[in-house]
Amino acid sequence: MEDTGKLIRQAHEGNQEAREKLVMNNVGLVWSIVRHFTGRGCELEDLFQIGCVGLLKAIDKFNLDFEVKFSTYAVPMITGEIKRFLRDDGMIKVSRSIKELGMRVRSAREKLTGELGREPTLEEIAVRVGVSREEAAASLEAATEVESLYKNIGGAEDQNLCLMDRLPDEREDQERLMNQMVLKQLLDQLEEKEREIIVRRYFENQTQSQIAAALSISQVQVSRLEKKILRRMREYLNP
Repeated sequence: MEDTGKLIRQAHEGNQEAREKLVMNNVGLVWSIVRHFTGRGCELEDLFQIGCVGLLKAIDKFNLDFEVKFSTYAVPMITGEIKRFLRDDGMIKVSRSIKELGMRVRSAREKLTGELGREPTLEEIAVRVGVSREEAAASLEAATEVESLYKNIGGAEDQNLCLMDRLPDEREDQERLMNQMVLKQLLDQLEEKEREIIVRRYFENQTQSQIAAALSISQVQVSRLEKKILRRMREYLNP
């Protein structure tokens, strides 16, 4: 296998062959990450393609002055790309035909309620729409499930919280492991003092004043350093 640093340098100079070699050399890395997302409602082949997009971004963004292995830099880039795809593409999909039937069923229910002066039965709704009771029930259930899972349940402090965020996930342990791996990659990029600030602040729940006293610097300096470090970590994940 050719020297990774040499290939990256050539890729940055516009050498397409070097870029392709880097991708081939890291196919195993992409697949190892993709397998952590098994059962997310997407084909693994599709996630592999998305992971490769993250790999290409890592190749283009990698700084040869970094004192880390390329694979260490690439892991959170690949993971982040896949997570963004899953988040934006949606975890639950309802077919267009089911959605359309659901709209017809709800419309029929409203009209029958007005005509009958009571809540119509499922059979009455099905007859009005011209479908079976099972089809009518399925369309209502599918629409209700998606709506309720993504219904906002957060208060003023967290307006983006939905029920889906609170549901237990059998992949929780696997997801936690993946997040820990990404976090380790991020922390490895930091200098010793920067890493200590983040560990004390977010893992040991120390205040900025406590950290300042421990490091013999001012609270203002800790605040500035913390903001700077977090900004770098965000840029690292979302170049």
